[in-house]
Amino acid sequence: MLKEFKKFIARGNVLDLAVGVIVGGAFSSIVSSLVENIFTPLIGLILGGVNFSNLSLTFRDTKIMYGAFIQSIIDFLIVAFCLFIIVKFVNTLTHKKEEEKKNEQPAKSADIILLEEIRDLLKNDLSDEQ
Repeated sequence: MLKEFKKFIARGNVLDLAVGVIVGGAFSSIVSSLVENIFTPLIGLILGGVNFSNLSLTFRDTKIMYGAFIQSIIDFLIVAFCLFIIVKFVNTLTHKKEEEKKNEQPAKSADIILLEEIRDLLKNDLSDEQ
């Protein structure tokens, strides 16, 4: 069982997933900072100085922080949009590479080139005899 676990962990896609999760976490903190420190104040200015993180309702002894929820929604939308842009960019690059491969003609081997030369010589000899 330990050997199977080592084999599972050593597979490339598991390591790629781990790297993706770590980079995703770092990217999420960058986007959260962008939302908290730049976008939320700008939206607050547009809405007349409203700060989303401080918006709340008090019901009896419970404080409902719906502003933090609005900020989380904005954070999610920005992360989703950034991922959309990245995926679109990668797909564009991948599509261009596939088209370049389709347009490339495969290199002919020496045998094929020799056979084509023989064929052409035979065609020329037949046409000269007629």
